[in-house]
Amino acid sequence: MAQPNGYSRSAAITKSDTVNYDGSTFSANAATQPTKAIPADAVWVGGAGIVVLVAEDGTTSAITAVAGSLIPVRSIRVNSTTTTATVMTALYQ
Repeated sequence: MAQPNGYSRSAAITKSDTVNYDGSTFSANAATQPTKAIPADAVWVGGAGIVVLVAEDGTTSAITAVAGSLIPVRSIRVNSTTTTATVMTALYQ
């Protein structure tokens, strides 16, 4: 993912199996959650480990990250279950 202008905003990530970066909770049912969570454009990982990212559609991906790595994947949450990486930051363009 090209980052010609870098990132304009960042937020510390608190791992959670239910609460998204923006404080909302994920629901695939539009009747119970008509608005979508605001996705981050990337995640910076300060401490090595496994990062379980949750995409906008609710699917998860487990990624093994080294310390200081950038994961350029749009995501709404990092699950606490199975995630061992630390010091993560959500980055927004």
